[in-house]
Amino acid sequence: MRALLVIADIGGYTRFMRVHRINLAHAQYIVAQLLEALIDAGEPHLQLAKLEGDAAFFYAKLPDRPKEDELASFSGRVAQLRRGFLARRMEIESNRMCTCDGCTQAGQLKLKFVAHVGEIALQKIKRYTELAGVDVIFVHRLLKNTVPVPEYILMSEPVYAHLEADLREHARPTHEELEGLGAVTTHYVDFVELARDFAAWGVTESLVPSRLRRIWGWIKMTVRSLPYFVGIRRSCDGFRNMGNVDPSLAPAELAGPSSTAALASFQTTPPPIDPKS
Repeated sequence: MRALLVIADIGGYTRFMRVHRINLAHAQYIVAQLLEALIDAGEPHLQLAKLEGDAAFFYAKLPDRPKEDELASFSGRVAQLRRGFLARRMEIESNRMCTCDGCTQAGQLKLKFVAHVGEIALQKIKRYTELAGVDVIFVHRLLKNTVPVPEYILMSEPVYAHLEADLREHARPTHEELEGLGAVTTHYVDFVELARDFAAWGVTESLVPSRLRRIWGWIKMTVRSLPYFVGIRRSCDGFRNMGNVDPSLAPAELAGPSSTAALASFQTTPPPIDPKS
C-alpha cells in the first residue's frame, strides 16, 4: 500500500535543564500537550500511526497508482499541524505559573517534520496496527540529518516532485547519508523563512492572559504529573531531543518514589500570580 509518511518531531529543551524530578515531569506534560495539539490538527486527513517519545508518526493512504495531484493538499496539512503546535505552545506560555526549567523553556520548543512517500505494510498486533517496510525505516532515518536550521520540513524526492509551486520555490536541496540506506537527495524548507512570506505558516493571534486559565492549567499539570513525579512512570522516556538531560541522573534524594524529600519539594500550592496579569 502506498502512503504519505510524516513525522512531527518536537525539540528545544536545552541540555542545561537541571535534572530534577519536577522539571522532567513538567516537560513530559508539556510535550504531551503539544503532541495532543498535533494529533487534533492532523485529523481527519493524517492518521496517527504511533507516538514515539517526543514525536508523532502520521500516515495518509494514497492511490496505488501515483497521480499528479495526489499531494495537492500536502502543504496545507503540514501548515495546519504547525499552526496547531504554535497555538498550543502560546497557550502554555501565556498561562504559565510554574518557574521550573521544564516550564520556563516551553516557549522555546521547536517543531520539525520529515516526509516521504513509499510502500508500507500494516501489521495487526492484538489491538494495535504497526506500519512496516523499508520506506518506514527510510522516513525515520531522515530524522538524523544535516539541515542547518532548527524548524523545517525535510522531504524525500517523491514528496518534493509533487510539491505545490509556492512551497517548492522555498525548498533547498541537501544530501544525506542514511544509515543502512546510503546517500539520498532531499529538500528542506525553513519554516521561519516561510512564515515571513505566508501568514498561513504562523500564528498571528495573541492570547490574553487569564488568571482562571492559569490556575486551571496548573491544577491539570499537577494532577497529570504526579505519576511521573513519584516514580510510578518514567518521565521523558523515549524522548529523542532532551540533550544530556537523563532522568536516571536525578539526585539520590529524589530517586525513591516514596522519598520524603521528593514529596516535600513538590509544589502543592500554585505560585503567586502577578496582580497585573
